[in-house]
Amino acid sequence: MSAAAQNLTASPAARAFLARDHRLLIGGQWVPSASGETIDVFDPATEGHLAKVSGGGKEDIDRAVQAARRAFRGEWSKLTSYERTKLIWKLADELEANLALASELETLDNGMPLMVAQYSIASFGCDFLRYYAGWATKITGDTIPVSPGGVRNGESLTYTRREPIGVVGAIIPWNAPLIMATLKLGPALAAGCTVVLKPAEQTPLTALFLGELVKRVGFPDGVINIVPGLGESAGAALAAHPDVDKIAFTGSTEVGKKIISAAAGNLKRVTLELGGKSPMVVFPDADLERVIPGVTRGAFFLQGQNCMAGTRLFVHQDIFDRVVSRVGDMANKFRIGPGLSPDSDLGPLISAEQRERVMTYVASGRKSGAELVCGGEAMPGRGFFVKPTLFSKTNMDMQIAREEIFGPVLCAQSFGDSDLQAVADEANKSIYGLSGSVWTRDISVAHRMAGLIDAGQVSINCHAAVDPAIPFGGNKQSGWGREFGREGLDPYLKTKATTVIY
Repeated sequence: MSAAAQNLTASPAARAFLARDHRLLIGGQWVPSASGETIDVFDPATEGHLAKVSGGGKEDIDRAVQAARRAFRGEWSKLTSYERTKLIWKLADELEANLALASELETLDNGMPLMVAQYSIASFGCDFLRYYAGWATKITGDTIPVSPGGVRNGESLTYTRREPIGVVGAIIPWNAPLIMATLKLGPALAAGCTVVLKPAEQTPLTALFLGELVKRVGFPDGVINIVPGLGESAGAALAAHPDVDKIAFTGSTEVGKKIISAAAGNLKRVTLELGGKSPMVVFPDADLERVIPGVTRGAFFLQGQNCMAGTRLFVHQDIFDRVVSRVGDMANKFRIGPGLSPDSDLGPLISAEQRERVMTYVASGRKSGAELVCGGEAMPGRGFFVKPTLFSKTNMDMQIAREEIFGPVLCAQSFGDSDLQAVADEANKSIYGLSGSVWTRDISVAHRMAGLIDAGQVSINCHAAVDPAIPFGGNKQSGWGREFGREGLDPYLKTKATTVIY
């Protein structure tokens, strides 16, 4: 057992899980990787070693895809929609019953505060699975009143059926690993697809724990396969595999572009949820008692390691100094520490590499003339901690304002009494278009501004409103397609038209 597994801050159940032999789930069996290679998993809060996990490669991906194809054509295809509903719902129940352990493993693996893990798994993971469990019985086609080939009305019938796309390759990131796994599994399983899930190499533990629940619930072998591995080996092999019908990817825009190229071989479907640099626009009449906590948490939730983070703060000049000062005060009061500590508001970044990336951007901000309001420092000692950082007097010519940092860095700039289009033009001055928010008491301004912001999701008097039923996804280089809601089910389905001449 590793030193981290013996850490008394982890529960006996978590230590027992960490001490297991972590293999790949392929065809319903836990198997070692073909190469015998392993991946070391570390706790970002302590830098301690957590576990060794089998590291899958091209051969393992191929085995998993074959198992998924067999399941798709076999037992899984024979289940009724009601039976799919029951299995997905049972998986949600099993995850909820094991919420304490799942949350603890998520915190150890990723670093997020335990209370955040508990809330997100319960409200997004479990509820998301239940939401899509309900959709399995509601996938319907249409009857189309047409007269093909001159056939008279009443002498033909044309109808459509919605059928599962087939084998889905799901590639998920490290910033909220268990939630991301459920977001991919829910609609795929509801549609009747089978899945090969490739978790991020930094955070594979909760995906493997989910695999144990999948087996306990009783999904047919091969419906859900889980292959941890490096992106350049396992991820690339999955994206390029000729027998995968769809790739569902969440991650960086850079990797998303590589996936598009890899997927071209068999023209597989691709949905991409990529980066963001989301604007939060605050008008002078806004309720500051809602604005201050709203924009501060919107910027620093998950240590800023989330695609929806509001990392560009636009504030009217009349209240700019007041808002920036109060946001800085709140950010300074966040308690930073290991996720398992009940006192921690913010945890560590995922790795030393990510910490270095963030600090490089902080240095760029200082050099470009932005005014540092708070933070700007990596914390000494063990763990990859960075203080929440706020820059004032920024502009869109600065690297910190243009590029996605994926860390706790917020850039603030003011605007004057120009028209709404001018404010929107500045907010839209980005390659991204994922999320955004508008803060005002004027409902007319709120709706007009929301319409002008070029993003897949805009919230009014809150930031990044999320619910299983709200479509989510990005414009521009923030992605292709939508997740959540009915729109999130469509990419996993294909339409077949049938015409009968009497």
